[in-house]
Amino acid sequence: MDGGLIVFSLTATFFAAALTVPAGFGLATMITPVVFLWLEPHEAVAVVAIVHGSHNAWKLKVLRESVDYTAVRRFGWALIAGALIGALLNTVVEAEPLLLLVGVALVLLPLLSVTERWTDFRLPEAEDRIGGFGSGFFGGLTGHQGALRAMFLQKRLPDKAEYAATAAVLALVVDVTRIPVYVALGGWQILDAGLLIVGLVFAAILGVQLGKRWLKKWKSDTIRNGILIAIVASGFLYIREALIALEYL
Repeated sequence: MDGGLIVFSLTATFFAAALTVPAGFGLATMITPVVFLWLEPHEAVAVVAIVHGSHNAWKLKVLRESVDYTAVRRFGWALIAGALIGALLNTVVEAEPLLLLVGVALVLLPLLSVTERWTDFRLPEAEDRIGGFGSGFFGGLTGHQGALRAMFLQKRLPDKAEYAATAAVLALVVDVTRIPVYVALGGWQILDAGLLIVGLVFAAILGVQLGKRWLKKWKSDTIRNGILIAIVASGFLYIREALIALEYL
């Protein structure tokens, strides 16, 4: 393994993990390009899921007193059902279309989140099942669940700590649901990247500690907006790369 690339990967994961504590989402989106440097799309999604799950488990440990379990229950079974269906589809979609799906998700979901925040429209709580299913589905399919979840969760939980902690629980539910599916249906080859996975997991956990400080000091909207811009830009790059691979460009 190239030493410089290892340092870059660990550093990027550390700061991405820190930024996503106050933002409430974005870790998978920011570290997926890093893992793509090492692995093919299917394996990358599985590895990112492991890092993402470890990050959310540690974030939950740090913020457990702030979880709003009423909000968790509103997402309910639909979150798990969506994650299962998405994860099953992930294992049968070819690499290039999967990369294209990732790119489209990265562009559309943040834009939907921003549009909802610019209006006074409030999604009815009865629609949280739809949000849960959609968030779980995209989480299982491409690993990018946070932006859609944020549309339904942000206005429910204006308190920064409650939002971050509750988002961690919901993300962890999706991760725990999808990871066994990835591994059982062809993901055993990710064990070849075992040392990389361990390094990224520790970097993500350490990032949570820094992110907890930022949660208290920084405006989460500022961080969230910066992440959204980076997500959309990454999405367009993924779409271009997928279209080139599919020989449409």
